[in-house]
Amino acid sequence: MITVIGLGFVGLTTALGFSEKGIKVYGYDINSEKMNLIANKHIPFFEKGLQEVLERNLNNNFILSQNLQSSVKNSQIIILCVGTPSDDKGKADLKYIKSALDSIIPFINKEDKKIIITKSTIPPSTTAKEIIPYIANKGFDIGKEIFIANNPEFLREGHAWDDFINPDRIVIGTGDEYTKATMREIYKNFNVPIHFVSINTGEFIKYLSNTFLATLISYSNEMSIIADAIGDIDIKAAFKIFHEDKRWYGNPANMQSYAYPGCGFGGYCLPKDTQALCAKALEYDYNPKILNSVLEVNREIKPHWIEKISQSVSEEEPIVILGLSFKPESDDIRQTPALEIIKQLLAKGYEKIIAYDPLANELFAKTYNLPIEYANSFQEALELSNTFVIATGWQEFIYNKDSFLNKKVFDLRYVL
Repeated sequence: MITVIGLGFVGLTTALGFSEKGIKVYGYDINSEKMNLIANKHIPFFEKGLQEVLERNLNNNFILSQNLQSSVKNSQIIILCVGTPSDDKGKADLKYIKSALDSIIPFINKEDKKIIITKSTIPPSTTAKEIIPYIANKGFDIGKEIFIANNPEFLREGHAWDDFINPDRIVIGTGDEYTKATMREIYKNFNVPIHFVSINTGEFIKYLSNTFLATLISYSNEMSIIADAIGDIDIKAAFKIFHEDKRWYGNPANMQSYAYPGCGFGGYCLPKDTQALCAKALEYDYNPKILNSVLEVNREIKPHWIEKISQSVSEEEPIVILGLSFKPESDDIRQTPALEIIKQLLAKGYEKIIAYDPLANELFAKTYNLPIEYANSFQEALELSNTFVIATGWQEFIYNKDSFLNKKVFDLRYVL
């Protein structure tokens, strides 16, 4: 049996994924509202395909834990899927991981040989320097009485279910044979390469992936700023032709979406993980110039667009912001570029801003409480202004691109 602590985007997908593969899984979250939603067969966030999986597995292979002590005692593996947000210095804040450990350690007997797996994203060396000593200080002999490993996730929001159930690789950071054998068993039905690496390497691979994607996005945005400065450059055409290089297609992954300009990266992972690795590098006396530049360009791209808008749109003119989630096929509004775009327009004195997103209107309004209006549909949005700012590349906008004829459009995602 497995217990999954934290039933957010990663945790719930993980719990349901193992359940679908025939493994009994307990799910637990400290948020009672979230637990009640799941108990009533409601996914607490939007993720394509997950609703049907929940309905199929709840109270079968997937059991919501009503008693954490019992769940931990009955499980061989405890997987931590709690948040690791950035603190005020950009470092990964481990308070939720330590809180989760505090909640389960009292229920673990030394003779049980439990395995604690960290799926939460933490910078390389964190397990070795902070998590293992934290558990050891509670009286456990690491590697004999309790086993610690990591299993980074590579889930794309909007495609998380398929990414979990049909992964391209599985990474396990561990140094002991007992954990290797156990993890090999729970992943035996996935039929993909399982890479057993050191704990530091497992942590590093996740950051290698996320900071690379963050770098591609900021590189593309910097190039779009340069192209604008030079002038007479068709940015969309230039990048489309750039993508025709056959080397892009040596791997089935669709990297074009990252090496393409827009208005910056957002969401939960790329901003905080790039900040965290910068902070970690500084701890080791290395100044990560490229990664710091990635973050700086991600900040610079918003005022660059605001300047372009302000040069041709008066403050009295209504502006419609199309897209509020940080990416299409998701309702995730954490660190979404649309938020900063709207805030900077308001600061510039724009008096009437209307927003529309196919999924995220209500959550955005509730979370950020900005003095703006909301359109209930794309058609309504079209009727409210002649000026549009596309902040998220939803297919609804692309499919209806003819609707923008004779309108002023700032295509921040270069999708039209």
